[in-house]
Formats: sequence, structure tokens, C-alpha cells
Amino acid sequence: MKLAAVLATRGTHVATIAASAPIAEAVTELAARNIGALVVLDGAGAVAGIISERDIIRALAAGGPVLDLPVADVMTRDVICGTLDDDLETVLAVMTSGHFRHLPVVDGGQLVGLVTTGDLAQALLQSLAGRVETLEFRLEAEIEQFGVGR
Repeated sequence: MKLAAVLATRGTHVATIAASAPIAEAVTELAARNIGALVVLDGAGAVAGIISERDIIRALAAGGPVLDLPVADVMTRDVICGTLDDDLETVLAVMTSGHFRHLPVVDGGQLVGLVTTGDLAQALLQSLAGRVETLEFRLEAEIEQFGVGR
């Protein structure tokens, strides 16, 4: 299964924020939307970073007037992005090994969606359930065809 299929189910809306916005605004957005991260876009609409709850907590732990700082000061800059053609299982493995939960999805350098480990796990479980259902159907058909168990 590809990320395009996950986004077709999940939707393509992504909560974003400007790098120059104060962290207080990011906190307000995260709380209002009940989400864990905002994608930070540059002036051209490309992914410049991501700011997550973890980034904010780390900044708060370091001390100082964090909420007035710009998002750019605490965001994660080296963001791994996915593409619509990326394989779900491969992306989930990368996210798990990299210990991050949010993956922006880009197409032609532009943000087209965001997936979370939860989105990917749910899609994988649905895919596996479909495979099990198919195998059960085939097994029942073979049992009926060959009269096994009668």
C-alpha cells in the first residue's frame, strides 16, 4: 500500500505555521486542534521544518522565555518527508526507527499531506484484515469444492 492510499482515506488537510510565528501561537494551534505537530512552511510553501510537542517541551526544559521565541528557534529542521509513492510498511519502519510520529508528504516539493504512525498502523491493520478475510473466503471455497470436513 502506498502513502497516496493512506491520504485518500485520511485526507490531505495539514495544519501549518510560519517559521516566524511565536511558539505561543504554535501551542494555541496544537491545543485547539488536538494535534501533536505543525508543519512549518517557508515562503514558497515548501517544508522548512516541523514543530512538535516534544520540541516545545525540550525548549521549556532548557528555560527562558520560550513562548515568545519564533517557531524557527525550536523546530526540527531536518525533516524526513515522504512521497505519494512511498510504501506504507517502509515508511512506518523509518518512522519507528527514527522515533518520530509525524511525516509530511510532498509531491514536486510541495506539501500534499501528513501521516502519523497511528494513521499508518491503522491502514496496515485494515490491509491485513482484508488479506485474512480473502484467505478465509478462499479456504471456505476450497473446503466446499473438495468436500473436506464432510
